[in-house]
Amino acid sequence: MSKSVLYTSSPLLASKTPVWRSKFIVAAIALGFVGLAGRAAYIQVFGNAFFQRQGEVRFARTLELPANRGRILDRNGLILASSVVAQSIWAIPEDIDRDKDKLQQLARLLSMPLAELNKKIEDEDKTFVWLKRQVDESVAQQIAELGIKGVYQRREYKRKYPEGEAAAHVVGFTNVENIGQEGVELAFDKELAGRPGSRRVIKDRLGRVVEDVGEQVPPVDGRDLQLSIDSKVQFFAYQKLRDAVQVNKAKAGSVVVLDSITGEVLALANYPSYQPEKRQNLSGEQLRNRAITDMFEPGSTMKPITVAAALEAGRVTPNTVIETGPGKYNIGGFTISDTHNYGSLSVEGVIQKSSNVGALKISQKMSPREMWDVYTALGYGQKPQLQFPGAVTGRLRPWKTWRPIEQATMAYGYGLSASLFQMAHSYTAFAHEGQIIQTTMLKSGDPASGVKVFSPQNAAAVRKMLQMAAGPGGTGQKAQTVGYSVGGKSGTAHKQVGKGYASNKYRSWFTGMAPIDQPRIVVAVMIDEPSAGQYYGGAVAAPVFSEVVQQTLRMMGVQPDMAVKPQIVVQAVEESF
Repeated sequence: MSKSVLYTSSPLLASKTPVWRSKFIVAAIALGFVGLAGRAAYIQVFGNAFFQRQGEVRFARTLELPANRGRILDRNGLILASSVVAQSIWAIPEDIDRDKDKLQQLARLLSMPLAELNKKIEDEDKTFVWLKRQVDESVAQQIAELGIKGVYQRREYKRKYPEGEAAAHVVGFTNVENIGQEGVELAFDKELAGRPGSRRVIKDRLGRVVEDVGEQVPPVDGRDLQLSIDSKVQFFAYQKLRDAVQVNKAKAGSVVVLDSITGEVLALANYPSYQPEKRQNLSGEQLRNRAITDMFEPGSTMKPITVAAALEAGRVTPNTVIETGPGKYNIGGFTISDTHNYGSLSVEGVIQKSSNVGALKISQKMSPREMWDVYTALGYGQKPQLQFPGAVTGRLRPWKTWRPIEQATMAYGYGLSASLFQMAHSYTAFAHEGQIIQTTMLKSGDPASGVKVFSPQNAAAVRKMLQMAAGPGGTGQKAQTVGYSVGGKSGTAHKQVGKGYASNKYRSWFTGMAPIDQPRIVVAVMIDEPSAGQYYGGAVAAPVFSEVVQQTLRMMGVQPDMAVKPQIVVQAVEESF
């Protein structure tokens, strides 16, 4: 039998506890419960929004759902640029498995030294680091098979450019974030990019999605863009330009091909070029779209424009005789010369022989304002209205500031500057019945509306002169093609160096059209600094014009207008410049 406890024998138990103390303890416990209940009510009810936000800041993430960028197509529907799925590799440094063999394999698959990989993941305080963006699908699969803890993949899109360097300056490229940086990719970035969607999720500390929160906003893919470019014409033009630059040991070159009926740009090629998908170690020389960004003095290609202005003003006719002898002319303390003493020439002969003296004497029959009006109407001194980044304005000073010597030199293309594209565009006035037409990089197919600069009769008269310049006795005989009549004007100019001109550096070009009676295309070719012995535009640029014209007209299905193969003269007449 257990012994009963004698409370009276324990001093602690026998002592009397004050009633207030027990009540205080009970009250304190009750107050604690009330405080906890109030705090719980505040967190769950009254302050719920604040704590919800704090939790979301730590675990909720808004994931961007990338939109598929639109394709860029040529006029025939062939792909010039498209997007393909590409995984990007990222990591949480503090969680990475440091197995040396696996990291060595990872570095090899990422095409980077092991030391570079280790540098990326050495800071274990980081919770995110990109290892490499947009790797090929096969590489991503091999990385996944390694099973390295802490290494993850994210689905993105990568641009592919099937035409490579031939169309690089037209199409351009995007950066790793799929934002247009050059060319059409930049000019039409908004249309191509579309609109990304979003997905609100809860993630754990390892970055894994635990659950979705709220509604998902689907992405809106970018729209496809169909250009006026013909990829076959573009490739052929680039190929012939590249060959000419290499054969003539030139610095660079450009080709522009315009549809003289619709105003569409069929080709715009430059050399040197680059691979849009492999842009490491690129220089400005490769990236520059020379056809629209480089300015130079047009030289002899301005002579037909000077003559057309005089015809339109009624100051001369095609048969008006101009005395160019003795091949030199002094004005304002300067001597302007021809390569030969041509004596008396008709206005047609001035263009055929490319006489500087003849051109300046024709210009003297007009006021500076009359010449300036024609030049500006043809787009000189103005930025081309072309949906393309980087197009230059060129330089054409106000007519009020022209001195007599400046009016004289502008008559044959010195004292003003323009891009190759501006030169090609200005010649559409001769090819389109005297109207300068709007150009476009987008497929149209409809005849372009134009602004009248010359009468149809005067435009036809100048076309005849251009045909003579490209024919026997002219400076551009190597521009002749098989089956098609052509007309055009060669040009050669010393390059400006500082405030003067280099004696041994030239730009050579040829601008013309075909077939001559009903022109379908305008083609302009420029070769920069040929150094293999020949430098005249008729010898260096005209052969490229010939090949591009013939191939382009065949691809367009234009019927030949000449039944007999013309005789191509090997030795062209030297032009004045």
